[in-house]
Amino acid sequence: MNGSIAHFGCSQRRWTGIPVEDRDVQRRTRRETDMTYQDLLTTLTDTAHEVGELLLAAPRSAPAVTFDELAASFAESEAPGEAVVRRRLGALRPGAAWAEELDSLAALPSDGEVWIVDVVDGAVQFLQGLPQFCVSLALVCEGEPVAAVLHAPLLNETYTAARGHGAARDGRPIVPSVKADLAAAVLSTSQPPFVARQPEAAEQAGRSLSAVLPHVAAVRNLGPTSWQIADTAAGRLDGFWEFGRDDTNLLPGVLVAREAGAVVTDADGGPWRAGCDSFLVAGEALHKSLLGVLAGRD
Repeated sequence: MNGSIAHFGCSQRRWTGIPVEDRDVQRRTRRETDMTYQDLLTTLTDTAHEVGELLLAAPRSAPAVTFDELAASFAESEAPGEAVVRRRLGALRPGAAWAEELDSLAALPSDGEVWIVDVVDGAVQFLQGLPQFCVSLALVCEGEPVAAVLHAPLLNETYTAARGHGAARDGRPIVPSVKADLAAAVLSTSQPPFVARQPEAAEQAGRSLSAVLPHVAAVRNLGPTSWQIADTAAGRLDGFWEFGRDDTNLLPGVLVAREAGAVVTDADGGPWRAGCDSFLVAGEALHKSLLGVLAGRD
């Protein structure tokens, strides 16, 4: 983790702890504080598109037959895009930490800024030759997402969101589904990576799927968690739920959903925040009914 995280605050208008005698740092800091979270979206979008082009141009090898081969293939496919992201986002916010340096179950820092980057979000699909993958980039400040871009290269679609400025797909504002009838709802769900590390989450995933299926039109798992949340924010899906800790996969989509006006909670209806062990997002008209189904009340 970048040790300089403690030197920076998260306000868009004020940073703290810069030595008075370091005039170069002061000048750079003034430029950064003049940049709002919405301003970050241009560089984030350009970066995501550049990485997407690299992924599309990358040669595809035969699907791996062992886990070690899978891991090696992933590292090879991720490396060029990772270099681009590190260079461009590192220059944009040089004081921010990088979430991939943390264990997936570790708590995110509660102060300072953190980049959440997934160059191949949906890596399993990508490596299997399936189309459901995207580039996921987000800036988190004091545990809350403040700017996010999701780009699906094969779809040539891009979701963007900045705190307080709404959410869009390809520049057009998005809104969640207005469905209120569970029987007409098309939902999606997923599990955290390496869910065996969270056995209770795996059990809850099975129980919840059994509870939901009789009440809705369909349930799918359509690849990257972040993209499924964004598709829920845009009304393509009517809801998405997941059990288990999965902060880095959830946070980019959470910002898109909140800014679009979707309801984001845990599976008990409480406010969702990083560290929660369940997640639910849906349009306002359907959210309460889904809570009841997940709780076994319907």
